[in-house]
Amino acid sequence: MKVQALKGFKDILPAESAVWQLIERTAREVFHRFGFAEIRVPILEKTDLFVRSIGEATDIVEKEMYTFIDRNGTSLSLRPEGTAPVLRAFIEHSLHTLQPVQRLYTIGPMFRHERPQKGRLRQFHQLSAEVLGADHPRLDAEVMAMAWMVLTELGLTVRLEINSLGCPACRPDFKAALDDFLAARAGSLCEDCERRRLTNPLRVLDCKSSHCREQYQTAPAIIDYLCPGCAEHFTAVEQGLDLLGIPAMRNKFMVRGLDYYTRTTFELVTDQLGAQSAVGAGGRYDGLVAQLGGPKLPGIGFGMGMERLALLLAEQGAGTTPATIDLYLAALGETACKQGFRMAHALRGQGVRVAMEHDNKSLKSQMKQAGKLGARFALILGDEELASGQAVLRDMTAGSQDTLALSDNLQNWAAALAARILVG
Repeated sequence: MKVQALKGFKDILPAESAVWQLIERTAREVFHRFGFAEIRVPILEKTDLFVRSIGEATDIVEKEMYTFIDRNGTSLSLRPEGTAPVLRAFIEHSLHTLQPVQRLYTIGPMFRHERPQKGRLRQFHQLSAEVLGADHPRLDAEVMAMAWMVLTELGLTVRLEINSLGCPACRPDFKAALDDFLAARAGSLCEDCERRRLTNPLRVLDCKSSHCREQYQTAPAIIDYLCPGCAEHFTAVEQGLDLLGIPAMRNKFMVRGLDYYTRTTFELVTDQLGAQSAVGAGGRYDGLVAQLGGPKLPGIGFGMGMERLALLLAEQGAGTTPATIDLYLAALGETACKQGFRMAHALRGQGVRVAMEHDNKSLKSQMKQAGKLGARFALILGDEELASGQAVLRDMTAGSQDTLALSDNLQNWAAALAARILVG
């Protein structure tokens, strides 16, 4: 039987890795500019963490989590999203006592057992950022601006859609209006919406069915039911985005798939990925830290799907150039191979990316390999070169070559050649 990866799980091959490295490098650089620090949390947590945070009536908890019982009888789950584990670590280690406002980010895999689609796999990767301990509306704008900057510096064009989900004071009146609206359409909605309208009615507005979405165009919008405090907050968020020159459009029917969101919610959307149009999404979750047993502190955050970013960047040709090496060391003969082995190690210690074969192949074969690897230079070393104390250094781009004196002091020799190669 042929051994294959599980359905919905994908290998990221060497030819694809460059674009993933570009995403991570760009995100880290932008996050650090905004004062964020990296936190690394486990991929496995107690199931209760996600039930308490995401919500028992959500599709993620009901149908999509990878959950099992360990030998001690404890229910464990692979993390389906990044916020809850970060907040668990924040509470467990009392990070708020070290600094009143914590800015944290994490990068890594998440797991949901759902139908694989373009840009949506069962193991997927996210960039997640969280700010804990502050609730100023300009902070909301700043977090969205940071997400926007990551995508802009990656060369991607997206639009920012925003909404407010209000607070516990806003929701009863809105929920009553939505319940009445959905009850009047009972039997005409899709199977998921028929279930959700009884368990989690707000989630029906996130349905992707064109039949349902058409009906929801006249549904009540929570933004019309905001209490004075939430309305003032949302207006200030929009003003903050205006100050930063970040264009945003209201999407009054946008909701999030997780129960913990309050007030500001947002998505970064593209038209280039079909139905899976959001490449990043998040919002405010002011009651979640306390809900998980921590202090009563506000929070806001977002996640970005790296698979979707990689698809967009690959379509634009970004990061598809294979990683090149600085120097290919072509050694001819056993004595030259041994000396070249030492030289390659010394050069790598000086920061030079060096490739070398150990099979004593012909010069023609080795130079062909140097070309395949994209080597900028090739150092040719044989018995004759060792005897004369001079090797041949070939500039693979210019097609020129000259001789290079060898030295008994290997470290000094490597440092001098590294300076020449890395500057050139």
